[in-house]
Amino acid sequence: MVFENYGVEKYHDDLIQSTVYSFRMMKYDEPKKIETNVGFPSHTDRTFSTIIHQNHVSGLEINTKGDDWVLFEPPPSSVIFLAGDAFQIWSNNRIRPCRHKVTLRENDVRYMFGVFARNKGVIHVPNELVDEDHPLLYKPINHLDFLRARRIAGTGAYEYATKA
Repeated sequence: MVFENYGVEKYHDDLIQSTVYSFRMMKYDEPKKIETNVGFPSHTDRTFSTIIHQNHVSGLEINTKGDDWVLFEPPPSSVIFLAGDAFQIWSNNRIRPCRHKVTLRENDVRYMFGVFARNKGVIHVPNELVDEDHPLLYKPINHLDFLRARRIAGTGAYEYATKA
């Protein structure tokens, strides 16, 4: 749908074929006290995208454009799609990664699983997504190198520069 929306369908198959997936299950133990214990701190996923599902114990909080934190309580059978940092790079800033965190507010164990999509090649902005209103913001990156890059302490920046 995204590729069709931006008129770049011709890149879809190549991107999908160069994508690898990892599956991770996570368990957040019952909190010692009921408050807003952080189970996982605020972050964006450095992957291309993430699909998650959680059990009946809520805890996923989403950061809004207005910088408010909203507890997300999806129906029990739903899955959640999150765009990652690599999707932002590929889309030339049109698709922003979702800042989120996990807080433990219930007196119960929280289970969650995620499917993380990573590109095993070079991610580059399609030419069709670059114009006068959207100048090129990112140079091509090897996604695995980007994933291995470390955050520079105190700056919020990564040692692997992606800006054009």
